[in-house]
Amino acid sequence: MERVSAVAILDAQGVVKGWSEGARRLTGLEAADVVGRPARDLLAEPPAPEGVAALTGTAVLRHRDGGAVPLTVTACAVLDEDGRPDGYVITAGPPDRHEPTLAELAFQQASMSMSVFDADQRYLRLNDVACKVMGVPEDVLLGRPFPETVEDEVHSRGFLWHLRQVSETGRPLRYESFTGAPALNREHAWTTEMWPVRDPSGELIGTALAAFDSSDQYWARQRLALLNEAAAAIGTTLDVVRTAEEMVGIVVPRFADFASVDLFDWVLGAEEPPVLTGTDIALRRVAHGSVTEGTPEAAVHLGEVDHYPPFSPPARAILEGRVIQSQAGEPAFMRWVAERNARAPAGRRHRVGAHSMMAVPLRARGTTLGVAVAVRIRQSDDYGADDAVFAEELASRAAVCVDNARRFARERTTALALQHNLLPRGLPGQAAVEVAHRYRPSGSQAGIGGDWFDVIPLSGSRVALVVGDVVGHGIPSSATMGRLCTAVRTLADVDLPPDELLTHLDDLVTHLAGDDSDEVAELGATCLYSVYDPVTRRLSLAAAGHPPPAVVLPDGTAQVIEVNAGPPLGVGGLPFEAREVELPEGALVALYTDGLIEDRDRDIDHATAELCRALTAPAESLDALCDGVLKAVLPEDPSDDVALLLARTRALGADRIATWDVPPDPERVAGTRQAATDQLTAWGLDEAAFVTELVVSELVTNAIRYGAPPIQLRLIRDRTLICEVSDASSTSPHLRRAHAYDEGGRGLLLVAQLTQRWGSRQTGSGKTIWAEQPLPPV
Repeated sequence: MERVSAVAILDAQGVVKGWSEGARRLTGLEAADVVGRPARDLLAEPPAPEGVAALTGTAVLRHRDGGAVPLTVTACAVLDEDGRPDGYVITAGPPDRHEPTLAELAFQQASMSMSVFDADQRYLRLNDVACKVMGVPEDVLLGRPFPETVEDEVHSRGFLWHLRQVSETGRPLRYESFTGAPALNREHAWTTEMWPVRDPSGELIGTALAAFDSSDQYWARQRLALLNEAAAAIGTTLDVVRTAEEMVGIVVPRFADFASVDLFDWVLGAEEPPVLTGTDIALRRVAHGSVTEGTPEAAVHLGEVDHYPPFSPPARAILEGRVIQSQAGEPAFMRWVAERNARAPAGRRHRVGAHSMMAVPLRARGTTLGVAVAVRIRQSDDYGADDAVFAEELASRAAVCVDNARRFARERTTALALQHNLLPRGLPGQAAVEVAHRYRPSGSQAGIGGDWFDVIPLSGSRVALVVGDVVGHGIPSSATMGRLCTAVRTLADVDLPPDELLTHLDDLVTHLAGDDSDEVAELGATCLYSVYDPVTRRLSLAAAGHPPPAVVLPDGTAQVIEVNAGPPLGVGGLPFEAREVELPEGALVALYTDGLIEDRDRDIDHATAELCRALTAPAESLDALCDGVLKAVLPEDPSDDVALLLARTRALGADRIATWDVPPDPERVAGTRQAATDQLTAWGLDEAAFVTELVVSELVTNAIRYGAPPIQLRLIRDRTLICEVSDASSTSPHLRRAHAYDEGGRGLLLVAQLTQRWGSRQTGSGKTIWAEQPLPPV
């Protein structure tokens, strides 16, 4: 390319308007001598007509000393807003070329784009790389202002502003931009160094620049930033589908124009991973996204299962455990697209513009969970090696989040199943109370808690109402809850008073945690144990760190029963205190765990008041009231499990109870037995008279012989016929097998054989021996 030595600017009439330093050196004429004069006055001889028509050729100028200066001249028209020539930029140089210097060769052959502008930001010189970037030869750009050579006005304004800053301030600067270029098919990142050019006298005569294409470094920084963003954006919830959607949201649109995530069905359920073979691989589409609204590139609908043949990139990625890349024109890519389009629903075929794709296996902890696919349509660059490394790192992070969500879902399902199996499903039949219950598991990431409840029938038509809460969440808490629930049922079968039962339960929890002090907190629990007697209508209760129950009386007033709650189970140190209250028939007792009224954002007193109001709301049934209470009191997203047990009290009337005081005289046994028989006749239970006579005779005789007065006999007609004999002795009888020659010891064995069940319980004044027998069918 020809080096430019001089530049002149002419208007439409051929009058000189601008004169460069190079023109002064060639002709010896100063700008003041030339500007304003017709250009033809500077010619030593007329130009050739063909040169004037072609705006290029050889012209002979008159030197200041009178000599002739032959120059190779090129004219470039400057157009006005109507497209008509408004002047010309004349560039000229000596016709003979000298050998380029080393500096000139270095400038021309530099690996970065280099350009030189005059003080008005017109091109004076470009090297080969700059011409390649601009897409035109040097002579097309010489003399033209920079803004006329680019179409990007935004970039043009920023670039031109920096060029002018260098010209005006005389200081070099660095300019970083991300833009395209006329000859480039996509945008590039540029780091441009600009500096002033001065003549030997120090006067600024132009501006030079060198632009370095830093796209590789730019995209590396973008990929790193995207990975950092993915670390915060993926895995915000422990939901498998949501995690897959978050991954797609990171990839589209910055890394791909379309992306999808397909998982094995076992990831979404509780099954174990299947053994992969060479057959078609079945995957379920859980998430996809596109830069185009409606995601027309998706050949599979969300939630559907698709089968990938072994040759397809997704199947290969899973089977080979590595990133599979494929580009348009490759046989594997074209085969995959054709196969997808053949099976895709109408309107969901891959567009022709898809030119590059990548399939990445989702692997976590040595297990393959599925595959992610990224496709480029609008983005012009194909996926490269750096993109594969980025995709593999992103997929690895996302796979761990998906696996965490899968494990959480599996543990939650297991804990919930364990919880449901351990909680009472069908409450046993009893006449003391009408009950309804609800269990609401927590929806938080902490998992299922250890809340539980139980209704335990006791002797004498009494019933135990229990609620408890094990500290912690997950399977360990559910398992501990099951152990405590079993322990409470075992202790309740001994008929211990509430405070004594909690003392034994506290010892059990302390024993369970004794082998490992780190488990004390995990095994800690709260419990409320209460016993209701429908004969006396009394409710006795004791609490271990548990919220007190609420009671709604038949007149509609609601209140909380004040209980001196002891420490939680497993803490120890203080005794438990029992309280006893008398309730009218039809009273409603509500037992619940702390998740119903306690929350970090709620006032417990306000929540308790809301509970009391909700309990007084009219409802068709206790089940409906349970639902109403949960809806009124619980927040939308409770952070803890909730167990709610409602019990409406009943009372046994005097017509169903018969009581006799028995003198401590063996001769009075017959009269007592006859009184019991007469009562059964009055109740219409003659068929039970024979067994009842034997039971009454044996129990009363034992009380007279081995007990202490006062002695009392009580018959209760409930769902079973209950015979109770009480005395003032605390010594409990024991069932034993009499030998062949023993004169006694067969009485209790006979009672056990003839009745449905029997037992004894301690009372405040002694003990009670009881036996139950089924009532004959009506």
